[in-house]
Amino acid sequence: MASTAATASLSASLSAALPLPLPRRPLPDEGAAGAAGAADTAGPAGSADEAVRRWYEDELGWATAAGPPVRLLTGLRFDVLDVPRAAGAAALRRLDPACPVALHGDRVRLLVAAGAAEELPGLLEWLEWGSLPLDLRALGAGGGITAPLPVPAPAAGAQGAAVWLRPPVPGREVESSLPAVPAWGGGGGAPGLVRLVETVATECHRIRLRRTAAQPLAFS
Repeated sequence: MASTAATASLSASLSAALPLPLPRRPLPDEGAAGAAGAADTAGPAGSADEAVRRWYEDELGWATAAGPPVRLLTGLRFDVLDVPRAAGAAALRRLDPACPVALHGDRVRLLVAAGAAEELPGLLEWLEWGSLPLDLRALGAGGGITAPLPVPAPAAGAQGAAVWLRPPVPGREVESSLPAVPAWGGGGGAPGLVRLVETVATECHRIRLRRTAAQPLAFS
């Protein structure tokens, strides 16, 4: 019951901003329900952080850095593309539904294949976006992101904390769903990294143009 109300509340807060697909909470048999219970009953903030850290490490096998807040380390199982909401919304329509996607404030974090961060500058140059200032960055080896709670949390979401739009599923290898350069092999129906970068770069450029157009003209 509580988790249903949580998802509904977070959905309402998202719909008030740019349109994004509603957060998808894991099914009970996917193991996330137990993790949510652990976080809910952990007690003090330090205990809650430890419960979240254990869930990522034990259930998913993802490397973390202790908090607060707990951080997911990039460059090992995955890298992350950090983009504005509008660019994230455009990307969601192209991603494998199994590809984890997080929301933190007005930024969307797209999980991509490990090593993608190193490829981003070259891809942007090849796609002829290299000379433009785009609100797009990649986090790879040595980086990290704030760990979203295992299940969407309405209060945290309303305050700009990190939440999952598409949470990872325990027992499922995340690598097979992540966008990658074709030469790396990729997996399943995962879209290529080139196509994803083209999508988010195009949307970032549109955002930049809209902001420029909205600025008042300066007269000397």
